Amino acid sequence: MGVDFESLVEATSGAVGGVVSTSILYPLDTCKTKFQAELRTRTAQKYGSLLDVLREAIAKRQLLSLYQGLGTKSIQSVISQFVYFYGYSFFRQLYLRWAKVKHMGTGANLAVGVVAGACTVLVTQPLDTASSQMQTSSFGKSKGLCSIMTGRTWKEAYVGIGVSLLLTFNPAIQYTVFEQTKRRMLRPDSGSKQLAEGAPVVLSAFRAFILGAFSKTVATVLTYPAIRVKTVIQAAESEEDQEPQPQQEGPRTRKVFPTKLLPAAIAIWQQEGPFGFYHGLEAQILKTILGAALMLMIKEKASQVTWRVMVLLRRWSLLGKSRLTQLKLAPIVRPVAVAGVAITSQVS
Repeated sequence: MGVDFESLVEATSGAVGGVVSTSILYPLDTCKTKFQAELRTRTAQKYGSLLDVLREAIAKRQLLSLYQGLGTKSIQSVISQFVYFYGYSFFRQLYLRWAKVKHMGTGANLAVGVVAGACTVLVTQPLDTASSQMQTSSFGKSKGLCSIMTGRTWKEAYVGIGVSLLLTFNPAIQYTVFEQTKRRMLRPDSGSKQLAEGAPVVLSAFRAFILGAFSKTVATVLTYPAIRVKTVIQAAESEEDQEPQPQQEGPRTRKVFPTKLLPAAIAIWQQEGPFGFYHGLEAQILKTILGAALMLMIKEKASQVTWRVMVLLRRWSLLGKSRLTQLKLAPIVRPVAVAGVAITSQVS
């Protein structure tokens, strides 16, 4: 079976949008992750807001440490966005052909999004765990990807996989809201653009940004408790990376991070109460809304360029095959052509 052209365009443009938005917003992402990963008590906390994380980086003269793990995160972003959008488009086309319909309903959209998200998680979970640990390490003490992955078992690499699979509903909800709303907005007078027959129909940059922000807000609010639990699970640091604890905390020398879903949820409940599951929600919304809106806006525009490039490559490939065929037939065609010309001249 050949490569699905539409799925390839969707995947490529999604990967481009993902890596650009990740790079632009990475310092905010680092602050957000460190803020979320802190298990607070009712009487003590290290970070009161995102600004406290930034102040700490400035005080330690480690502003560049806000970019620790950017390479790993970028690789993860490219792979995850490519796999997700390719999987989503591929399974969507399969469903439409199987159901013999032109558009998917909300339920089918969610199901396809969850399947695509599960495929993405299975591929990128080790990179996701590594990037989270880099971001939550003390400023200036983050290890490289090779150091983190060396000697790690598959179980350790896939820590938090259960929560990650649960969170496949997040992009599924986001993309469902985006696609369903986008389809209603794509009318001849809606400001959408179509390059040529067969080219993807896209929203204007402003509409794509607003719709991307709205869809991610809905998905984030609905799934945030699982996001918080996942961050706490993946924030486990090695003992040498931990900062010394205050004397009043007694003999304990390092923070204890739960590494499973239920213990992490219980720890949050015991130390922070029910509202602890929404600790850092405003930071998550700020970062993810900006990131998703930028990613979907860039993806919408990148899909135009990607479609053009893919069409040119396909034409070039077909032209190359034609030239190759001609080249292979040349030793036979040329003598026949010469003989034909000679016979024609003699007859005339």
